[in-house]
Amino acid sequence: MAPIQVEQTREFIAGLEQGSQTYWDMVEIGDELSRDLHITPELVILYADAVEDFTPWYEAWKMNTWHIPGESPFGAAIVPPLLVSHFVLSVQFDHTKPFAIGSIHTFHDSKIVSPIPVGATVRITTRAADKYEKRGRRYVRHDVTVTDVDNGTLYFRETRDILSL
Repeated sequence: MAPIQVEQTREFIAGLEQGSQTYWDMVEIGDELSRDLHITPELVILYADAVEDFTPWYEAWKMNTWHIPGESPFGAAIVPPLLVSHFVLSVQFDHTKPFAIGSIHTFHDSKIVSPIPVGATVRITTRAADKYEKRGRRYVRHDVTVTDVDNGTLYFRETRDILSL
């Protein structure tokens, strides 16, 4: 491992030894967190390349030209529909608290409401909607919305469950 990885691993283990809480213990029903995300053409290209989705509807960037409007059946270039889902965890876990131990993403149901234009700034909001037990295991359910910061358009909804040890 690189020196920084060794240090991060040691810090993580030290955190466990200090009695880190489980996600179940850290979250209360009704807890809400949100963050804004500016979806740049470069972010879209990085995501599309990573998932090997080369749909031309997402292209709002060209080498030596930089930002272009792009084209899609919705007008200008749009964001790949599930890109925002990948950022939910960065909102769902409160970065001001120590990382919870023993959390596993077990379920999500995504609903695409409207295409997101490339260049939009969206607000990703998660709300702890329920805590329940199933077969002796504890789960926290979150409701997620993704809206446009400027005009309030609802783009995306998701329900997610996290199993907590």
